[in-house]
Amino acid sequence: MKTASVAEAKAHLSALLGSVESGEEVLITRRGKPVGRLTAVRDDRPPRFDMAALRNFVAAQAVLPINQGLTVAEMRERDLL
Repeated sequence: MKTASVAEAKAHLSALLGSVESGEEVLITRRGKPVGRLTAVRDDRPPRFDMAALRNFVAAQAVLPINQGLTVAEMRERDLL
């Protein structure tokens, strides 16, 4: 783990962030005492949505006939809903 004083961190922030991006942690000190740590941000986002998988899922679903002319109440009576 790298160590940098506050003054060094202010002067070389871009370089320190480069180290953090490559997986290294940087300890920030003030007068020799640790006050903070720079670490990489974890990517907690869910994976991208797979549109092809959705299309395949929808295509595999049974297609029910459309009951034109029936009200919702009539479809419920006939167990169509």
